[in-house]
Amino acid sequence: MRTKPSIFTIVLPMLALGFFLYASSSSAAEPAPKTLPKAVLELPVAKTGEMRTAVLAGGCFWCEEAAFEQLRGVSAVVAGYAGGTAATATYDSYHDSNHAEAVQITYDPAQVSYGELLRVLFTAGDPTTVNGQHPYYGRGYRMAIFYADADQKKAAEAYVQQISAAKIYAKPIAVTVEPMPEGFFAAEEYHQHYVARHPEQPYVRQWSRPKIALVRAAFPELIAPAVPAAGANGKPPAGK
Repeated sequence: MRTKPSIFTIVLPMLALGFFLYASSSSAAEPAPKTLPKAVLELPVAKTGEMRTAVLAGGCFWCEEAAFEQLRGVSAVVAGYAGGTAATATYDSYHDSNHAEAVQITYDPAQVSYGELLRVLFTAGDPTTVNGQHPYYGRGYRMAIFYADADQKKAAEAYVQQISAAKIYAKPIAVTVEPMPEGFFAAEEYHQHYVARHPEQPYVRQWSRPKIALVRAAFPELIAPAVPAAGANGKPPAGK
């Protein structure tokens, strides 16, 4: 004899469906072309053999670090915090500060330009989202370009204006161009090269690896011949 379904067998599937629909709608980013226009304004020509750094924020620094590590001419990417003070530059305290999760990229301008790094930043995330990048929202996850000098500020502002004027997106560009009053602060060691060290971690599989693939598909000419090998697995920190 067929038994009467319980309230749980009716309600739980409905809740699951509702969550799926909500998550699907929330994760819908503003559509972007395969590659964005090249920057009209670049930094001054570098000296022979000169290495430069750029500090960019685009949501979770695990994802951003891995996206930029695969580019040619990039010799180091450090996950960290920018925009706030030294006192709040820790994973436990930055959320209540002006810090954003950011990456410091050391690169060879003879192989990859500052403008190309900005194109990758804008393509890897949604530049129209205010204070966040799916699936995390809040000021600490904003998309921002942190400048170290007047040339970087000028080039960054020019690119934001260039993309805004091109009307590529239906919504306004929300990327901010900001100073670093106290500089860039490296995050805790367990955050460094997190994706390479934990490729099968659930968050990495769902959010980081697709972003890496997106950048590779959009900028095949910028991808380095070899990608750093993955390290040992470990437990992820709380919060992701």
